[in-house]
Amino acid sequence: MTGMQMTMRRFRRGPRRARYGLWAMAGLGMFVLQAPECAEAGGAPFSARGGIELAQAAALAWAEDARLIYVENDEPVDAGGNAERWGYLYLSPSRDKYRVYSIENGKIEVATDLGFIFDAPALPETWIDSEQAFLKAEKDAGIDFRAKHAGALESMMLVRGVLHHDEPNKATWALVYSSESSPSLFVLVDASSGDIVKKWRG
Repeated sequence: MTGMQMTMRRFRRGPRRARYGLWAMAGLGMFVLQAPECAEAGGAPFSARGGIELAQAAALAWAEDARLIYVENDEPVDAGGNAERWGYLYLSPSRDKYRVYSIENGKIEVATDLGFIFDAPALPETWIDSEQAFLKAEKDAGIDFRAKHAGALESMMLVRGVLHHDEPNKATWALVYSSESSPSLFVLVDASSGDIVKKWRG
């Protein structure tokens, strides 16, 4: 089973704790790289795009052809669609390897190779940020689900070529809400237009 199949299987079954993100999936050691000062320093939550510049710089230093293929929160998402930690997965075709960067406090807390295949195409350069995707999902179904079932958002992930069945080349934000008393809620948001693609319970 490939890494993407593992992720999608977990997505269909339901969420895991957000703090066990890509860096935990890699199952390897942690080390810290000090980054220049940025707006997210000091432990403040930031949007998914808030860590892109740092992750991209590190990825291109690792491999000139590095491409971003996956983004996921590594700590819980707050009421504004931000998190204290985000994970970014890059693919280098020339190296035939995947590398994970987990960013918190304006630093790369984890930078390590992924130990399995994660078969997904590169994300487009333009996509709506986690804040916009979160607010769209909340307005459409999340607020109602949380109120009725004492639920909570467990995970947000950005991926392309897997979940948008009508237009598989498009990237989507996938949001997973869970509740101890009710089946989980899954909401897909088009990462380009911000439209709701699909939602279901399971």
